[in-house]
Amino acid sequence: MKPIRHVHSRSVVLAHDNIDTDRIIPARFLTTTTREGLGRHAFQDWRYRSDGSPDPDFVLNRAEAAGCSILVAGRNFGCGSSREHAPWALLDAGIHAVISSEIADIFRSNALKNGLLAITVADAEHRFLLRHPGLELRIDVVAGEIALPDGGRFGFALDAFARHCLTEGIDQLGFLLRQHAAIQRHEEQYA
Repeated sequence: MKPIRHVHSRSVVLAHDNIDTDRIIPARFLTTTTREGLGRHAFQDWRYRSDGSPDPDFVLNRAEAAGCSILVAGRNFGCGSSREHAPWALLDAGIHAVISSEIADIFRSNALKNGLLAITVADAEHRFLLRHPGLELRIDVVAGEIALPDGGRFGFALDAFARHCLTEGIDQLGFLLRQHAAIQRHEEQYA
């Protein structure tokens, strides 16, 4: 993982509530243990018509969504099963942050462990972001703030350990590996 201190992008809005992990990455694409290539199947059943062609009405297929790496989603994003493939698919599709008023706990945990910012904001702030697609946002992971173009700021909470791992570009295993010398000293001391 790369260290994440800031995410700066226009937002794309997917205002549906209760988007579950099967909607994010359908179960039929869970045949891999690698992340690469999952992005092309993110929101597969919404993004593509039955003949495989892109559905021009789906928000991520529109020209204004090109290059957007911040997804503002409806309430209760990532509900459903605990599949880790869902954040993998979003990351592989170029999404670096998801903002909502409510994100399912297991999805949020999986997202943060894999380098996808999963941010919850207050209801009023969420409604504002939903009403303003394409808004240029700057997320500061260290400060826990989302900066708006007009200078306004929305705060968000992030667990200290998750923030540390994100800003250092490590996962839980990477954190433990960095502690190898201290663990070895402890083991030698109590052997």
